[in-house]
Amino acid sequence: MECEFPEINEDLEEIKKIFEEVRTIAVVGLSPNPLKDSHKVAAYLQRAGYKIVPIYPKEEEILGEKVYRSLKEVPFAIDMIDVFRKPAALPPIVEAAIERGDVKVVWFQKGIVNNEAARMAKEAGMKVVQNRCTMVDHKTLFGE
Repeated sequence: MECEFPEINEDLEEIKKIFEEVRTIAVVGLSPNPLKDSHKVAAYLQRAGYKIVPIYPKEEEILGEKVYRSLKEVPFAIDMIDVFRKPAALPPIVEAAIERGDVKVVWFQKGIVNNEAARMAKEAGMKVVQNRCTMVDHKTLFGE
């Protein structure tokens, strides 16, 4: 069930720990268009030292990284997924993250809330952040 406000969300102290512990971030819905928010955020995270893994239905390469069609296709460990998709698309994405067994954090970008998907991730032992921007929070906590 979707609602306007997140029922489940990590606090700022936990978000700081997430950024300190995470190294590899799969960006689900990473657009090849440099004007799109997903591209700007992923480029920022890449400049901040994180390995970005583009998940997108088209393209071969985005931001110099190989593009995968789904989380299932990625042949190496993923610490976090940063999701730029509509709230209704989140449950299957979280299910795929759970099936992988290596994803520690599920982050739904600013404006994206799905409490059902968030609960699924929490119950599977993942940290969950909803309706927040990774770039904004990283800049706030660590500067540029």
